[in-house]
Amino acid sequence: MTTIVLVRKNNEVIVAGDGQVSMGNTVIKSTAKKVRKIEKRNVIAGFAGSTADALTLFERLESKLEKHAGNLSRAAVELAKDWRTDKYLRRLEALMAIADKENSFIISGTGDVLEPEGDVIGIGSGGNYALAAAKVLMDSELSAEEVAKKAIQVASEICVFTNNNLQIEKI
Repeated sequence: MTTIVLVRKNNEVIVAGDGQVSMGNTVIKSTAKKVRKIEKRNVIAGFAGSTADALTLFERLESKLEKHAGNLSRAAVELAKDWRTDKYLRRLEALMAIADKENSFIISGTGDVLEPEGDVIGIGSGGNYALAAAKVLMDSELSAEEVAKKAIQVASEICVFTNNNLQIEKI
């Protein structure tokens, strides 16, 4: 598992993720990159779950964005439809937190496209810890990036499947 947090604050959008890859109770890698940016469309995404599945979904998201002229809402719904109905995709186990300048979504393998209330999303094994920490920090003078960093740090101190090797993307 992993921890991904998405923060919107003061016209900044940040997606941060830890770098730990675990297999059972063993840490396999501590510097994995679970946050990606689609430069052409100014979209950022973080993945929790199986790495190979997440990369497959990221490629699908990218193609949906191309097909729908960068409309993230439409691309997210179309990806979720495919994910739920395609025999191959249906077996993928991952969650995605995605954002552009205006929208933030969680996409799940059950076909959910959720637009959470508020300006923070947390997914993965440490997602709830990071979400709680970020919500508290949103009222502070910290920037969106500082909130995301501190939220992942808190999650890494609680969740054994999360470390403090951060990857951050912003738009």
